[in-house]
Amino acid sequence: MRWCMSSNFLSKPVDVSNFDVIFAGAQKNVGSAAVTVVIVPDDLLGFDLPECPSVLEYKVQAGNSFLYNRPLCFRIYLMGLVPEWIKNSGGAAIIDNSQGFYVCPVEPPNRSKMSIPLCIGNVKGDDALEKRFLEKALVLNMLSLKRHRSVGGIQVSQYNAVMIEDVQKLAAFMKNFWEMHQL
Repeated sequence: MRWCMSSNFLSKPVDVSNFDVIFAGAQKNVGSAAVTVVIVPDDLLGFDLPECPSVLEYKVQAGNSFLYNRPLCFRIYLMGLVPEWIKNSGGAAIIDNSQGFYVCPVEPPNRSKMSIPLCIGNVKGDDALEKRFLEKALVLNMLSLKRHRSVGGIQVSQYNAVMIEDVQKLAAFMKNFWEMHQL
């Protein structure tokens, strides 16, 4: 099984032995742009297609201590600091503690800690409440919380570049908004 973890890499423990290949663009969670994390077991190395560029020939990369192409050393160094930072950071559980005021349409075991969809008021969302929520959030300089118009609702993106203070500010705002609009 293959898994692209670009949106949730390092957001929760994952047993890598359950996957043949894990691929993650690091810019959202692990570091800066142009860094990619690839986890491939040794027995799958060497099955590259002839047209595959050398940078993606994992057997060539592994056989050269991953130095076949010039690595982005500083970006890789920064990427190495992120797991420690994640371990020392926390989060908020306001959605699950809101007694149904905030509803996440994704079952708890399948949720991403990085990209959180939610509806306000009920499972389908209350358009007036969601509009009010977005307006008040904008006043507090909380931007880009509206989900795509085809699905509606709210979308909270809190990739690792988002400071814990920002997450706490959003959680406090959500709690206050919920208390002001109890159904």
